[in-house]
Amino acid sequence: MTPDVVAVRALPDYLLVAKFENGEWRIFDMRDYLAFPAFAALSDLSLFQRVYVDHGTVAWTDEIDLSPDTLYLRGRPWEEGAA
Repeated sequence: MTPDVVAVRALPDYLLVAKFENGEWRIFDMRDYLAFPAFAALSDLSLFQRVYVDHGTVAWTDEIDLSPDTLYLRGRPWEEGAA
């Protein structure tokens, strides 16, 4: 079972850094996802930067979210404090 997200922040170039309940950090590139209608609104950088955690899931609005499975399985390990 994939751990829940407990913290998230947006970095430049549409990157997300997420901390999971097991203490791991992962970095995830959202750029390819912006081409999908469900995520197109996130092309607005001010909206992208308003990312938050909602019950273990990364979200931007009530209608736009990203599963912890995607972030964990497709993200790369990241050292806290890097970049």
